[in-house]
Amino acid sequence: MRSNIFSIFAAAVFICAVCGASPGEAYIIGEEDMLQISVWGNPDLSSHIPVAPDGMISVPLIGDLKAAGLTPQELKSVLEKELSKFIKSPTVSVLVTAINSFKIYVLGDGIAASGAISLRRETTLVQLLAQLGSFKYANLHDAYIMRDGKRLDVDFFKLLVKGDAAQDMQLQRNDVIFIPDNFEQRIRIIGAVKTPGILPYTEGMTALDAVLSAGGFTEFASQNNVVVVRKEGSEAKNIEVRLKDVINNKDNSKNLHLRPGDLVSVKTGIF
Repeated sequence: MRSNIFSIFAAAVFICAVCGASPGEAYIIGEEDMLQISVWGNPDLSSHIPVAPDGMISVPLIGDLKAAGLTPQELKSVLEKELSKFIKSPTVSVLVTAINSFKIYVLGDGIAASGAISLRRETTLVQLLAQLGSFKYANLHDAYIMRDGKRLDVDFFKLLVKGDAAQDMQLQRNDVIFIPDNFEQRIRIIGAVKTPGILPYTEGMTALDAVLSAGGFTEFASQNNVVVVRKEGSEAKNIEVRLKDVINNKDNSKNLHLRPGDLVSVKTGIF
């Protein structure tokens, strides 16, 4: 008897941990959850059943009824009321044995692992993000969480790049996480480098960093003839950078710090 009581208590604690509720809060049954329904003294009426995608369950004698949206205690009361039409003073227990309805939705082109994600335990934002893979092409500055139609105040950049734990939060059922692509913020590098292309922007990145990330200068590069094209409002500004002087004189003060969206152009020349 003591072992049965302990099992029920442990399961209740597990349910609270998964849904992020405290022991005083009630879990709300959702679609695809698994329920153990027991009728005292009537083992033939007891069953281990799933909640259908439409929120319904099928119970012996009673038939179909709505379970999604109810707490286990509320469903217990409904079952006892319905069963009282067939048996005298029924005593019913309802236990959620598996949670499959606690879903988070990740959207956007900035992350490969998008779609619906089922959570099996209490999960914070940073714990979920750690499972999603690389954020190399994610625009963390514009990423956000939508909950109940409202945009939450959380800074993904501070959380993932700065390690600001104050930005972390407990996720809730049906949260929508939107992570856009950072294409407009990437660094483009063209001209006399070994592998021209598009680079992800990182804070503190310099013109020389971009050249090195692109494989370095080619033999035809004019290393003191590097131009960074930067958009400022509706206009484009050309900024000349003498990277040969930076390298030879080891004077990093002449190295330009890049901004998201900059274009680095390395010109060719005769030496």
